Amino acid sequence: MQPTEALTSAALNSLSRVSGSLAGTSAFTLFHMPLTRSRMRAAERELFGAAQLGRVKVNGKSAVTYRWGDGDRTVLLVHGWQSRGSRFADFVPGLLDRGYRVVAFDAPGHGEGTGRSVNILEYRDIIAELHDQYGVFEALVAHSMGVLGSFYALKHGVKAKRIVTIGGVCDFDYLVDEFCSALSLRRQLKTRLQGRIAKNLFPDLPADRTPFSVVHTAEYVESPILVIHDEDDTRIEVGQGRRLAGAFGDRARLITTSGLGHRRILGDPEVVRAVLDFVEHGVSTTPALER
Repeated sequence: MQPTEALTSAALNSLSRVSGSLAGTSAFTLFHMPLTRSRMRAAERELFGAAQLGRVKVNGKSAVTYRWGDGDRTVLLVHGWQSRGSRFADFVPGLLDRGYRVVAFDAPGHGEGTGRSVNILEYRDIIAELHDQYGVFEALVAHSMGVLGSFYALKHGVKAKRIVTIGGVCDFDYLVDEFCSALSLRRQLKTRLQGRIAKNLFPDLPADRTPFSVVHTAEYVESPILVIHDEDDTRIEVGQGRRLAGAFGDRARLITTSGLGHRRILGDPEVVRAVLDFVEHGVSTTPALER
């Protein structure tokens, strides 16, 4: 445990012994605050400097949007936790070469987005607003926690003809477990946090489907899905990718890689090629990734 995490853990656990309610509120707030804000890399600056910028406002904060191309088929790129839209830089040129309009964004608390926090409802609302602007997405490509936010948007009416998940989170509970484990939170405090999540984020979901899971969207989402996950991903374990793919049966195809981890997978040429093939043809024709 890092020094900052150790101090946070001690403070929350101590507070929970004095006021469980206040500790639960504090944990809920911290759960939605990225500890670091990812910066744009030098190799990403030219491409993102050429994008047409926009903003989507949500709860007094703004997501910054990036757009390239004038095609009428839109591909949306959705980044994950403590990341930013520019991490998809390797995908954009190939999509433009194939005639797509490409849209990405920095969520609040990430990249150039304003504010210090973001939650799954705000991810949903940002994606829904972009859907209103551009219509049905030709494809939606999401990474990490962005997968969870994307499927929550799909559950609420957003449409995409093809879907790609990379290192994706399937179950919201997975994030809660990881957060509580990282901070060694007391069992009672974890219960308080779960209660806040159910009340504040998912009040309309039935108890047996709270919190949200991608598994529960299989009845709503009919598009073909390509699931890519690295076996050595130490941030989001590969079991999440397998669970996601398994929920959709024949509509989903799972590709597992090795040695790429959680972030480097976005820059791997074979992964990029597999995603481009799937977006264009609905299948992956990249032998190097066959398992």
